[in-house]
Amino acid sequence: MSEFLQQSEPPTATDDPAWRIARSVRHAILNQQLPAGTRLPESRLAQVFAVNRAIVRKALVRLTADGILTSRRNQSATVAEPSREETAELFAARRLVECEVVRLTAGALSAGQRQALEKTLDDERSAHEAGAHDQRIHHSLAFHQQLAAACPNRVLAGMLDGLILRTSIAVALYKVPGMAACYREDDHRHIIEALDAGDSKQAAALMTAHLSHLEARLDYARAQNTVDLAAIFGAATDTQPASPG
Repeated sequence: MSEFLQQSEPPTATDDPAWRIARSVRHAILNQQLPAGTRLPESRLAQVFAVNRAIVRKALVRLTADGILTSRRNQSATVAEPSREETAELFAARRLVECEVVRLTAGALSAGQRQALEKTLDDERSAHEAGAHDQRIHHSLAFHQQLAAACPNRVLAGMLDGLILRTSIAVALYKVPGMAACYREDDHRHIIEALDAGDSKQAAALMTAHLSHLEARLDYARAQNTVDLAAIFGAATDTQPASPG
């Protein structure tokens, strides 16, 4: 989770247990610990988070409204399973929004934002070279989250934040074995160089190519995964996961 997005959290959010649960679920999805289609029974989550089911239900309703979960009457909520067509629509929307974000951000990064992005790139490369898959995903996502948070248009920033999460679900669902999330050598660094130069056109072109390459690598034949909710959220509640917005 980027420092920029943490700063935008509501002051009372951390006092709301439903908000904390939603944040933890988002974090687990972003880091590809909760694959598409994973069932999230209220009773099990209430046990894991040591809260009552009404609080869990409030968190799940919030996530369902954001398109992150799907819910049917008398059935457990599940992590959304975007179809091939929906995945294409999500990536098309993300290209439109994130390209506009980098256009607006070109030449406007503060020193602190630039320093944080540089650190994320270094951490991303180190994780990639060390074969630390989970950390590589975390830093790759943080790069895009930081771009969203640096955007002067807060509506676009919020839209991008949601699209990052929803495309992350699709990537986790359809990625090929060994696929390095959105890491592709120096893509992220070239985008930052264009932002530094104030070249909005080049930044947008690089982002379009970056996202299109990621989408093109997806494999729509997927396998099912078994998930241990206690193992995931036992650790997640001790971390600083992604904001539910």
